[in-house]
Amino acid sequence: MVEVDIEEGEEITVCGDTHGQFFDLMEIFRLAGKPSEKHFFLFNGDFVDRGSWSTEIALLLYAYKMLYPNKFFLNRGNHETDDMNRMYGFEGECRAKYTERVFKLFSESFSALPLATLIGKKYFVLHGGLFSDDKITLDDVRKLDRFKQRQPGQAGLMMEMLWTDPQTAPGRGPSKRGVGLQFGPDVTKRFCENNGLEAIIRSHEVRMEGYEVEHDGRCITVFSAPHYCDSTGNKGAFIKIGPEYKLNFTKFDAVFGNLMNKYLFGSNGVVGGRSGPSEPPRRGYVALR
Repeated sequence: MVEVDIEEGEEITVCGDTHGQFFDLMEIFRLAGKPSEKHFFLFNGDFVDRGSWSTEIALLLYAYKMLYPNKFFLNRGNHETDDMNRMYGFEGECRAKYTERVFKLFSESFSALPLATLIGKKYFVLHGGLFSDDKITLDDVRKLDRFKQRQPGQAGLMMEMLWTDPQTAPGRGPSKRGVGLQFGPDVTKRFCENNGLEAIIRSHEVRMEGYEVEHDGRCITVFSAPHYCDSTGNKGAFIKIGPEYKLNFTKFDAVFGNLMNKYLFGSNGVVGGRSGPSEPPRRGYVALR
């Protein structure tokens, strides 16, 4: 787990899923400002899959990480995994644009990404959500060796951190995804109180306004892919946090909306999608309207 404090004159921008929507990522940097020594960023997983420009997003985020290694942070999401990349397009995109070796290198790098970031000892930021056991603490997350387990599997802390979702009912319930679980406001309250936290910040789910504050303010979902999959009509959002550790939300619309070309990549290239009005399908791509 990465731990970062925000000093006077600094701020951090927390972003949710971007899912290969490169031009919407550019809109985030236009609205929020670009990374710098005083302006930190945290991208909370799911950079890839679904959208057509996942490689471009991943490469840009990695470039910023190299430029500002102690100011630019990346959490792993459930889509930074081999099974999801095979099913939802990133592996096929790598093969279509580059080579299989490029995908394998990305896969290796994804397995090294942190699973959570603690901001100012107040906000626990992870892609999915909380745990099946109330006894889990931040110290257990600190002790988790992500390098020993490349893929999250079907059980355990890593899987739960990448896959779980909040629910309105108290307690825990089965996941609507078939993987992980759902956790109620009482679970969030106990976790925050036991670990001295203001709230958890997570992503992983579309929110029509780009973000949602739930569980009496202790569970915040932020999602940064507006008009998700070119069909949902949702806004995107990001959160700015300064040295006072107050949350400031910004909502934004998709840049090109329905006019943007979107392709779905299969394991051997493009298998579906839609060609926009101004650009024909690229060679080797099958675009379906």
